[in-house]
Parts: sequence; structure tokens; C-alpha cells
Amino acid sequence: MSTDLAATPPMGWNSWNAIGKDVDEQVMREMADALLSTGLSKLGYTYIVIDDHWHGGRDESGALFPHPDKFPSGMPALAEYLHARGLKLGIYSDAGLRTCGGEPGGMGYEEIDARTFAGWGVDFLKYDFCFAPDDRTSAERLYRKMGAALRQTGRPILFNICEWGHHRPWLWARSAGGHTWRTTGDIWDGWRDGPHISQNGIESLGFEQQRGLEAYAGPGGWNDPDMLVVGLRGRGAIGGPGCTDAEYHTHFSLWCMLAAPLVMGCDLRTLDAASLEILSNTELIALDQDRLGRQGFRICRLGRCEIWVKPLANDDIAVGVFNRDNATCQVNVPWSDLGIEGQWHARDLWQHADLGIYEGQLSVELESHACSVLQLAK
Repeated sequence: MSTDLAATPPMGWNSWNAIGKDVDEQVMREMADALLSTGLSKLGYTYIVIDDHWHGGRDESGALFPHPDKFPSGMPALAEYLHARGLKLGIYSDAGLRTCGGEPGGMGYEEIDARTFAGWGVDFLKYDFCFAPDDRTSAERLYRKMGAALRQTGRPILFNICEWGHHRPWLWARSAGGHTWRTTGDIWDGWRDGPHISQNGIESLGFEQQRGLEAYAGPGGWNDPDMLVVGLRGRGAIGGPGCTDAEYHTHFSLWCMLAAPLVMGCDLRTLDAASLEILSNTELIALDQDRLGRQGFRICRLGRCEIWVKPLANDDIAVGVFNRDNATCQVNVPWSDLGIEGQWHARDLWQHADLGIYEGQLSVELESHACSVLQLAK
């Protein structure tokens, strides 16, 4: 596995959350154009990933081909379009017999599929786990087989193992060739979980399901709590009531503290100004992309409020203060909880403002479901 390929968490856009099964060539080109026109590509969002339902079938030799009506120009032409604009092409497949949407899966076709994707100019493979034997031995075997097949092509293809965390992929996915591995089920556009098992809210995915996984993330391999829902506003293909601006701020902040992949799922063609501002926060992105590659972790919980820390490469410390309560809360952040002492300079990464020198502790007031992210420097 190439560490250089994912030295920092990947950033980009995926078609599923906003478009679902209606993905096609025109949509992908329009999203790529929007990625450039919004300026998001310059901030590091470079992967454009086609999710499920691009498939036309397999030909006589067993090779996959795209749906001729959806992708009439073919995948190499789309890759060329993206590459010419400094972007990268991602595609979706599945370790089982079929994809989650019932399209042809990769089981038994790993080598030919890897060669096909490499020949098309693919740079990223999201590999799902539907219609596959649901045990750890089978999961490891199938993902290792595709990981080896991708390496054999000689093309650097980022391998996203989308096993949903059922069989603890953080323990084996890196050695299987994975660069990112899903630690959770699917996200939906809501703060809390929905009624279906696949409708995981921001709160449970980010705060509960990532705890204790920080030891397994680092340059070359990253825990993946699923894609960003910032900007969906309840209009996505994945469902959900939508979130407040405060909740989207917290979502983005927590993913950056977690050193998670930042893969957007909103419709970039109609992105509202507030959502664009969240996704464009260069100071938060810098936390996510920090070269030390440390995943943040919770150090204490005060009622429904939490304090998270993330060590940074320049010896600074990122501190996230999160209010999971439904009411405003006042949080004191003592140096003793952070494991530091003396004077520290504090900067607010959402206000883009220097707060001055603090010693001993600092205090933060937060509205419901809001957060504050501070960077402390000596």
C-alpha cells in the first residue's frame, strides 16, 4: 500500500447522497465544473466519485461496461475531462456478487475489474459489502483480493473499504491495501438517528461510534465515519430532515477533528452560501489535513458537553468543545484536562480570530448542538 497516496485524508465529492441512482455523465461533468467554480477544488476537494448505478453490465470477456445511455462517451472520456481540470475520477463497486443497488458485483472478477478501472483512468475505488458472506474471514479475504489486484495494475488507485465496520476493519483494512475504511453504517441528513438501521445521525456516528479508534488512523490509512451531509438541507436522496447551521458546523468540525475523509455529498450546483462557507473553512481543513495525521479524541464529558483534542504537527493543540444538549451551555476548559500548563495563545477557527493569551483555562458558551474549535499555540 502506498502511504503517499493517502498521506492525508482524501477530499472530494460523491454522487450518492444528493443524486442516488440518477447519476450520469452530464451530472458528473456539471459537479466537476461546480467544484471548480465554487473554489472548492483549490482547497483540496479533488476526487469526483461515481457511486452505484453507473453499470451497463459485463461483456463476453467478463469486463464491466458503463450504462450506454447514462455514460455515452465512456469512462475514459470522463476521466480525461476530470484530469484536464486537475480533478480525479472515483468509481463504485462491491465485494459481493451484486452491489447494494443490484448491479454486477466484483466477487470473482477482482483482477479483471481492477484492470478495467485502471484502464479507464480511475483514481479512487469505493468498494461496498452487499451480497457478500457476512463474516470477518470472508471480508478480509475479499478485500485483500481486490487490494492485491489494484496494486498489480501499477496505477495508484485509492482504495476505500466500505465494509461498514461490522468486522472491525480498522484492525485489518490497512494490511489489506485499504487507504480508508468505513467504521460505521450509512449516514443520513439528520442530527439524530432515523427509524431505519441505515439512518445514522451525525451525533451517533461522530461522537459515539468513533471513540477508541484513534490508534488506528494515520498517514496512509484513515477511519471513515461516512460522507459529509453539509448542504443537503433535507433534499438529498438519502433522506433525513436536514440540520441547522449549528449542527452542520458541528458535523464538519468533528469530522476535521477526527482526521476523517472529507467527501461532500450535497448538490454542488445549488450549494447555498452558508454551506459553502462551512465547507470552505481553510483553518478547519488544515486540521483535517495536518501532516502529523493524529485523529482527535474525547478527553472529558461535562454533562452533555464534550471536550476533544487533536495534537498537531507544529506542537499546537486543536481543542473542540461540543454541546450535544438541547440548551445553551457554558463550558470551562481547564489546562489540567488538556495535559498542558502555562500560557497558551488561543485562536478561534470559526471566527478566524485571535483570542489572546490564556493561562490555566478558558471558557466557552455554546448554543444547542453548536461547537467551538480552538487552536492553542505556545
